[in-house]
Amino acid sequence: MIRVLLVDDHAVMRAGFRMILEAAGDIEVVGEAGDGRAAVEAARTLQPDVICMDVQMPDMDGLEATRRIVADAGIAASVVIVTTFDRDDYLFQALSAGASGFLLKNAGPEELTSAVRLAHSGEALLSPSVTRRVIARFASTATEPAASLPRETDAAPRLPVELTEREVEVLRLLAQAMSNGEIARELYIGEATVKTHVSNVLQKLGARDRVAAVVWAHRYGLA
Repeated sequence: MIRVLLVDDHAVMRAGFRMILEAAGDIEVVGEAGDGRAAVEAARTLQPDVICMDVQMPDMDGLEATRRIVADAGIAASVVIVTTFDRDDYLFQALSAGASGFLLKNAGPEELTSAVRLAHSGEALLSPSVTRRVIARFASTATEPAASLPRETDAAPRLPVELTEREVEVLRLLAQAMSNGEIARELYIGEATVKTHVSNVLQKLGARDRVAAVVWAHRYGLA
């Protein structure tokens, strides 16, 4: 079972999410919180696998709560932002804070359950359109001077870590928001092999999840 913590200041919204998720059969809602501060405490106590986090809440908003949860070594949960507002600034801040995905509240039930499963498995939660909207902003705010970053046309981008040729291929496809299954079909390899390569890439990059790896790929000209 995938253990989920629901964080939203509207009890009716939490009740709706609980009904949808628990109907999936493989998801268990282990707790709820009505603000960001309570969410951080609940995450420490309940140790969920995935946290569905609203943005606008009293006392502490979801973005600050996400920062604290991601920075807490005692919490291993992935955070999925679930918000009413389709705003680039929220999206950018959420991913900067360490969220593993971004979902609008008008998404269908299948999208919500899929988002939870993807977050739990480490898959990407950004559609290609969202990736294009936001990753450019990450790349433009990289800590290295823009002039020192490799261009997309570079035959061999200068990478700060040692990746094998296959790992570079996998990272390029991750940057296109491909799933493990899509990468497997693209490279004519098994999905289990893709999972191994993705795991190795994340470890070498020191990336928390696939979203962080996508940001890394765009920063260093692999996209």
